[in-house]
Amino acid sequence: MSETESNTDRTSVMTYVSPAQKQEWVTHAETLNMSQSEFVRTMVQAGRRDFTVPDRSSIATETASQNTDSTNTWDELLAIVSENIEERLDKTLAELQEASVITYSGRHGGYTLREDADVIDNADTETLSGGEN
Repeated sequence: MSETESNTDRTSVMTYVSPAQKQEWVTHAETLNMSQSEFVRTMVQAGRRDFTVPDRSSIATETASQNTDSTNTWDELLAIVSENIEERLDKTLAELQEASVITYSGRHGGYTLREDADVIDNADTETLSGGEN
């Protein structure tokens, strides 16, 4: 087929997809400022490109590596966030009690907000914690 014929001669191709899939395609086509036909045609052509599909073992190795990296990152983040957490919590609870914002009551399950306490805003919180917020 010549270049001229491929640009002017067209034929219809139909496919059946779920309503949810069609809506997803419509939304994506609108995002790309394309008609539905243009979107499907472009996506099919993109899918037909010569992509190499990695074998399952390399996918498993890469996934395991990413999971290890995520776990390490998580552990580092957890260590940073929880550093001195008990000390910081004790200090904050003491400051809130001194400011009569909370009271400790074993009968009520621990610390409770005092009914007569004003709602704490960020300014009050900074004052209570020495401006370290």
